[in-house]
Amino acid sequence: MNETMLQEEVQEQKKRRFRLPTIRWNRRKKILAGGLALVVLAGVILPRLGGNTAVAGAGYQTAVAERRDLTLSVAGSATLEPTDSYQVTTLVSGNILSAPFEEGDLVEQGALLYALDHSDAQSSVDRANLSTQQARLSYEQALEALHPTSPIAGIIQEIFVHNGDSVSAGTALAKVITSTDLSVDFLFPYTKPSDFYVGQSATVFIGEFDAPVQGTVETVSDDTTITSDGRECSSVRVKLTNPGVVSETYNVSATIGSFCSYGRTHFSMPGSATIYAASGGTVTGLDRLAGSAVSKGETLCTIESESNRSQVENARLSVESARLSAGSASANLEDYNITSPISGTVIEKNFKAGDKVDSGRSGALATIYDLSRLKAEMKVNELDIGKVEAGQQVEVTAAALPGQVFYGTVDRISVNGTTTDGFTTYPVTISISEYGALKPGMNISATILCGDAKQVLTVPVSAVNRGNTVLVPTPGAMAEDGVTVVDPSLLEERPVSLGHSDDNYIEITSGLTEGETVLYIQQADPAMMGG
Repeated sequence: MNETMLQEEVQEQKKRRFRLPTIRWNRRKKILAGGLALVVLAGVILPRLGGNTAVAGAGYQTAVAERRDLTLSVAGSATLEPTDSYQVTTLVSGNILSAPFEEGDLVEQGALLYALDHSDAQSSVDRANLSTQQARLSYEQALEALHPTSPIAGIIQEIFVHNGDSVSAGTALAKVITSTDLSVDFLFPYTKPSDFYVGQSATVFIGEFDAPVQGTVETVSDDTTITSDGRECSSVRVKLTNPGVVSETYNVSATIGSFCSYGRTHFSMPGSATIYAASGGTVTGLDRLAGSAVSKGETLCTIESESNRSQVENARLSVESARLSAGSASANLEDYNITSPISGTVIEKNFKAGDKVDSGRSGALATIYDLSRLKAEMKVNELDIGKVEAGQQVEVTAAALPGQVFYGTVDRISVNGTTTDGFTTYPVTISISEYGALKPGMNISATILCGDAKQVLTVPVSAVNRGNTVLVPTPGAMAEDGVTVVDPSLLEERPVSLGHSDDNYIEITSGLTEGETVLYIQQADPAMMGG
């Protein structure tokens, strides 16, 4: 072998000495690229993170997976708000008649805040109610035209039409009387009132009826009366049952005991009513006979026609329209009395009695805060939201009140997350009942106390890389001192499962065993890790 060939062999051996295996380079190229880039940091002393960490070669630090207690918390910032707030506005325009409240007052829900002049609105309500009454009257008249009814309770005395008859408006349909009891006042000449008594039997002769009808003395006058021809008579009222179709045109006489009545007289008929057709049509549904009892408002028959049916439907629609208009007018009237929608403290009063307000232009008339509690909405990273539960205690501080600590609770956790730059945050509502000098609008720092994790296997937070992996040395990677990396190609990128974490340490639930060493460069971003 000549000298040239010998020199080439020496150079090739030097290259092989520093060449990394191709397979390992492919698997660890990201780790070695970061490690080689930090060779220039060799010898620089990095801060110690805690127990079992030490400065390592090539900028690495070492840590041992060990068990410890973790205090779990999630920190963030937020702005305080009242638990509820409302800006009082108006839907109507008008002059303010009264505004019986001031800024700083506590008002109850439903309390009157502003009373506006509603005279015009009241007139609209009155007109709408009148229109409703008129529409209902028209509807009732249309129904009466279609279905004639009895205006009184009593007995059908006569029926003038039959089913199938065609009638016109004004045709008499039937006559109803209030009772079948009749009464007649008789004069008995040459008698004294003492000759008669209530309940005494009387025989009554009616017109051309063949047989008399029996009646009963109902009333006897206290004194006698003188007829036009000078006869002294006693007046006696007799009650009897109508023996058939009789009317005021029939002449009657009577005998009581041995006394005969003077001359001829007439019945005193009970109340009666004749039912007429209000419109033309064909009579149907008439199933009553003379002598049948009817109640007031009871339908006697139907006057069937297309016109009657249409009038009923149109009248019904008119009633519904008028009713809706009246309801709208009444609701509009209520808008002139503006009440508090919540119980709370008046923060602003922008209008007073005597001012004029304009719907949609005047803006907020007043502002009310419910200050029974304060609340704040803190955005929690998706990696921490699993730690947060409703009811957890929250420590609150404010730069405006240095040295003071307040306590609240987690009230609500929203699932409506917001994603920015690949990371999602979720709104967590914090409620503070005892808020002291805190005020709405103040900026606060909040720490949610999520509990403790006892004796869990942990490594430093910085030891976990993107993708939830840790760097573990395999045999030959470290020098005899146990802290210096001599062969970065022997470092293993191992996936792990993560659990809880605090500011410094994170739980390893699988992938590492207690006592194993991990290496890391203290520049990892905790936002890249799970947990």
